[in-house]
Amino acid sequence: MDIASIIGLIMCFGMVIFGIVSNAGVGGIPHFFDAASAIITFGGAFCAIMASKTMGDFVAGLKSFTLVLKTPSFEVTGIIRKIIDLSNVARKEGLLSLEEAAGSLEDEFMKKGIMLIVDGTDPELVRAIMETELVSMDDRHKGNIGFWEDVGTMGPAWGMIGTLVGLILMLQNMDDPSSIGPSMAVALITTLYGSLLANWICAPVANKLKTNNSMEMQAKEIMIEGLLSIQAGENPRVIEEKLKSFLAPKDRGSADDGGGDTDG
Repeated sequence: MDIASIIGLIMCFGMVIFGIVSNAGVGGIPHFFDAASAIITFGGAFCAIMASKTMGDFVAGLKSFTLVLKTPSFEVTGIIRKIIDLSNVARKEGLLSLEEAAGSLEDEFMKKGIMLIVDGTDPELVRAIMETELVSMDDRHKGNIGFWEDVGTMGPAWGMIGTLVGLILMLQNMDDPSSIGPSMAVALITTLYGSLLANWICAPVANKLKTNNSMEMQAKEIMIEGLLSIQAGENPRVIEEKLKSFLAPKDRGSADDGGGDTDG
């Protein structure tokens, strides 16, 4: 589980509750819950997004929320160490020996690259195939990111629609001055819900998905460069230094225990 995302989302909600309780007490919390306002704001925003997408893309976008709660499975320094291990195997036993090593890999992208190399595929074709898959992966990720950015845009808009509906109903009952205050409060709740949807949920989720996508794209690029270097027969130490250039200087030391073989 990604603790930062979970704590951040909970604390955002907690700050809002704290602001309400500190000014109106616990008894003030019920005033901020209104079913009709929630239906207009949340229902309207998500239904508008549904109307603009296929059902499959809509469902995939909703499911992508769970991705921000999970710790990314790719760890760049570990990937570099694995590539160095594979380069040592290939240097000592030949490229064909990588087929057996590929069986123990969990990452399908790296496994696919190794099998292309073992099959004797031209290096330029290997790069083209893997980069095409990388572009397709990036497009899928951007689709999920765009989903939450779109919801974040629709949320405040539908919150305003709900506010306008509430104001119209309030103005139709101006003959009862005592109802104006409560009616105005209910009308403004939809604006609050729209802002919460955009800034509590959508913006953090979209930004986290962007971060995860950037990290995964970097990891896959490292795999491509590493595997092509192995195919070219480069020295493991040279491969290690090449791949460490992807890392920030402070992170390069943690990849050193990959131990490039300088023999030969």
